[in-house]
Amino acid sequence: MKTSGLGDWRRTHFTSQVVPELEGAEVVVMGYVGNIRDLGSLKFFTLHDREGYLQITAPKGKVGEEILAWIDQLTPQSCVAVRGRVIRARQAPRGVEVVPLEVKLLNPALSPLPLEPTGKIKSNLDTRLDSRLLDLRRPRQVAIFKIKHEIVRIARDFLTRKGFLEVQTPKIVATATESGAALFPVTYFEREAFLSQSPQLYKEVLTGCFDRVFEIGPIFRAEEHDTPRHLNETTSIDLEAAFVSQEEVMGILEEMLVEIFTGIRERCGGELRTLERTLEIPEKPFPRLTYDEVLRRLEEHGLKLRWGEDLPTPAERKLGELMRGPYFITEWPTSIKPFYIMPREGREEVCEAFDLMYGELELASGGTRIHREELLTRRLREKGLKPENFESHLKNFRYGMPPHAGFGLGLDRLTMVVTGVSNIREVVLFPRDRGRLTP
Repeated sequence: MKTSGLGDWRRTHFTSQVVPELEGAEVVVMGYVGNIRDLGSLKFFTLHDREGYLQITAPKGKVGEEILAWIDQLTPQSCVAVRGRVIRARQAPRGVEVVPLEVKLLNPALSPLPLEPTGKIKSNLDTRLDSRLLDLRRPRQVAIFKIKHEIVRIARDFLTRKGFLEVQTPKIVATATESGAALFPVTYFEREAFLSQSPQLYKEVLTGCFDRVFEIGPIFRAEEHDTPRHLNETTSIDLEAAFVSQEEVMGILEEMLVEIFTGIRERCGGELRTLERTLEIPEKPFPRLTYDEVLRRLEEHGLKLRWGEDLPTPAERKLGELMRGPYFITEWPTSIKPFYIMPREGREEVCEAFDLMYGELELASGGTRIHREELLTRRLREKGLKPENFESHLKNFRYGMPPHAGFGLGLDRLTMVVTGVSNIREVVLFPRDRGRLTP
């Protein structure tokens, strides 16, 4: 069986669009070969595409010998095109099948395959990531990324409706947003530059001209974590708004999350069933705990932390046992939050910052930002950073920067929560961690 190009063939239907009501119609479907069976008087194979699968049935005596010979030569996951006639068939999956009039082999797949794409035979995650093309053909993986697509679409529509302008900020930067220890250096002509940890400083400046902005894009963290919840390149949904406070952006965040959960349950029922996922829609307002209250609750359950330290993983796990669904942690110690977070007036040891948690998983961080140059300069020094390295940022605060607040929400972690997946690598097409730079 020779391979060929498409020629004048054009796909008329995805597999999900071939329904019993089309009986007698001629269709052209294209995709990848699944199971192949020969029952003597009958040969058939399943054809898969991103929308599902369809049975291609070739009864002897009703199709040409050439087609039967072609089916004999097919291998699983080969790329094919089929022109055929739609037949109602109660015994077939979905009650419909296609009897081929012509089959084109567009590109054969080698045998044996490095993994079993249907998922019936389990492969470890590294094996799957090494053969990501095949892995992403699995219905479960297709479902995850369709849901992720919808999360982005709902978030973008929501923020646009709320008056936010979508922006794109540089991903090659001259200075750190937070800590220089977590930067990836790159050679930028004759200088050293870094991959951006966050659009934070740019989106703050943009509130001074566009009032409300958001960005959905990659961020890079050179942290040596090796956990199911960390990657070195992830996608963040960032927003910033002028003339608002921490409490107002917390309200925007919880409203957006409820809209995302509601939209996914309404639009992605099939995908949720594929993942065997029941999605509970959270109720507003989300619970709010202060940092002090969190420490007290943890101590009551046998985990004592020193005031002023960040929450370690065991503490987050314990919180996940105590708190189901989303909740905010507020009034964090100023010393452990970034330099641009506004200290609380009259009690500067705490600041106007919040984290949004979902069980034990941190989904978002945000707060009220400092909008006065003298305080921003002081906070830079207190964090061990040199104000002169931030001159291009600081000068904007001499031109009437408005009070502003915002947050960054991790798209990949949010997708973990919505899909019920336990490893962040499952929800990123080609994940980047300390040990993985390919594919």
